[in-house]
Amino acid sequence: MEQRNLTMLTDLYELTMMQGYFCSGNQQRVIFDVFYRTNPSRSAYGIMAGLEQLISYIKELSFSKDDIAYLRSTGIFMEEFLKFLADFHFTGDIYAIPEGSVIFPREPLIKVVAPIMEAQLIETAMLNIINHQSLIATKASRVVYAAKGDGIMEFGLRRAQGPDAGTYGARAAVIGGCIGTSNVLAGQLFDVPVKGTHAHSWIMSFPDEYTAFSTYAKLYPSACILLVDTYDTLKSGVPNAIRVFQEMKDAGIPLHNYGIRLDSGDLSYLSKQARKMLDAAGFTDAVISASSDLDEYLIDSLKTQGAAITSWGVGTNLITCRDNPSFGGVYKLAAVEENGRFVPKIKLSENSEKITNPGNKKIYRVYEKESGKIKADLIALEEETLSEDCDLLLFDPIETWKKTRMKPGSYILRLMLQPVFLQGKCVYTSPSVMEIRDYCQQELNTLWEESRRLINPQEVHVDLTTKLYELKKELLDTMK
Repeated sequence: MEQRNLTMLTDLYELTMMQGYFCSGNQQRVIFDVFYRTNPSRSAYGIMAGLEQLISYIKELSFSKDDIAYLRSTGIFMEEFLKFLADFHFTGDIYAIPEGSVIFPREPLIKVVAPIMEAQLIETAMLNIINHQSLIATKASRVVYAAKGDGIMEFGLRRAQGPDAGTYGARAAVIGGCIGTSNVLAGQLFDVPVKGTHAHSWIMSFPDEYTAFSTYAKLYPSACILLVDTYDTLKSGVPNAIRVFQEMKDAGIPLHNYGIRLDSGDLSYLSKQARKMLDAAGFTDAVISASSDLDEYLIDSLKTQGAAITSWGVGTNLITCRDNPSFGGVYKLAAVEENGRFVPKIKLSENSEKITNPGNKKIYRVYEKESGKIKADLIALEEETLSEDCDLLLFDPIETWKKTRMKPGSYILRLMLQPVFLQGKCVYTSPSVMEIRDYCQQELNTLWEESRRLINPQEVHVDLTTKLYELKKELLDTMK
């Protein structure tokens, strides 16, 4: 892993389209929206993540001499176009929902307003960055929710699809609520807590289990979590751990952040038996942590069974989001500037969910004032201004007979898209990862519990204003 310019991290057709626009003299400004259609992992929401890396990408957007030489070697690009690329930089505007925010399908997570060549080029890298981190942050939030207040540590680096996925996935996992990561590089880059114990190989490298435990305890007396399942968890591992803890206590060594880790077997049964043994020996505050191919469903099941586990290490299923390995974000043209005004564009499809929302848009988040919970998200045209002093009509844009009218004083509005770049200059300062994590927890608390449950959660509605709905209907009628 090293800092590198990602300008060439793009699909070839972005560059061939750019050359086509260049040759045709097309310099018009356009609006593209980034959005996704379906929540991942059977969730009712997503978590926005990756904006800081997107900002770095846009800031560094430029073609080096080596880049130009490579593009020339393909035989695809004209010299005039390559000369244009040599001086290329981003001059447009970008608006985005802040990292850590709760997000929903079909609403613009990012809005790009830029000359068409600039807007076209950034599509691939933007989707790559936002799709990956939003996916992992969403998965992490579900795992954390299942743990019901217990700490979740991310430690999937060895199973991630490469160094980038492991490192930026760790960042996203912390945003989603993990208390730390085993990934030391992620800790260094993003200033997040790094945590870990030892492997079975540590135990096996010593003459016996007790000696391995004792040696580890002497090295790390204030972080002594012992892996007890190398040989026999209840007959050997836990008794030897208790022996070491007692020796530490007798020697006057403070017992802080100490306990055992289970990595195999029936975690519910073993943890309950281990808890009894630890308590009987007087170590009632000893931590019992667990790993072993955990995900939100297994953690929820173990909690339901009364497992005596209070700390969880989640690896493969989190860092790869095994049950839903793609976030599915897309990048679609929404408007084209003609004679100084943006003309809305719409993409048609036989699948209704793939029909886009046209025009220059913004998002209002509607909160129920009494509870502070999200009532709905409302997509409006940029020219519209909504007021909390007026009646607010919410209706399903597909099943339009489903309507709710909210009275003045009963709701709060919040604009979600924030300026990130204006005229090519960054106007946004990214918070630290731990600050984003805290904000994300606040955001998750605005969801109703019915929308957070792991199985069959209640959908959060994303509606259109009447004006946007009528515009969309008009374009559909015209196109058909």
